[in-house]
Amino acid sequence: MTSNVTISKGVFDFLAELKKNNNRDWFEAHKPTFKKHKSDVKSFLEAVKDRLNHHDEIEKMKLFRIYRDVRFSKDKTPYKAHFAGSFSRLGAHLRGGYYLHLKPGESFLATGFWAPNKEDLLRIRKELEMDASEFREVINQKELKTIWGELSGDEVKTAPKGFDKEHSDIDLIRKKQFVFTHKFSDKEVLSSSFIDEVDKSYRAIRPYFDLMSDILTTNLNGESIL
Repeated sequence: MTSNVTISKGVFDFLAELKKNNNRDWFEAHKPTFKKHKSDVKSFLEAVKDRLNHHDEIEKMKLFRIYRDVRFSKDKTPYKAHFAGSFSRLGAHLRGGYYLHLKPGESFLATGFWAPNKEDLLRIRKELEMDASEFREVINQKELKTIWGELSGDEVKTAPKGFDKEHSDIDLIRKKQFVFTHKFSDKEVLSSSFIDEVDKSYRAIRPYFDLMSDILTTNLNGESIL
């Protein structure tokens, strides 16, 4: 097991200053500081990945770039005032992803399905249309619900095309995303136990990932499509 790698207060101090000075001149002048904090955050993500691999199989870890793509945005500030990383599960048989977002006053974890392709989305909706009881049982498990709260994500206003808007499970069927989030205070993020809480949270989502992986790798008869 990895030792307790931590997020330093300096990371948040830098991000707070970047938010107030979001321009290229300031950033270039403070680039060595940025590189140090980026390296520290990457080390933290590597430690999270190591923890995850004790109870899951992670194919890829990604530390997102701090540079913003401003081509199609009204907000022309060149940098993100946060650090973020993601962890992708291994192969076609393990579905779902983990996300970690570090920002003063706005840190959170997220897990689930942000942008399922149209085939996966239809498969999930068909499953829920047929029988949503197991899905509801899993997302209402005590530990999962205590840590992650309610399922969230964008949804259509009434019903997706081809589905009955009066269906008893339309609240689930209309979803376009199937996501859970867990917010953390700055004090929690900077504590020595933060990595333990991250790992505990990711462990708690596993029954949901197991169910969704089963759904997305089988047809409506439960036969493997891999």
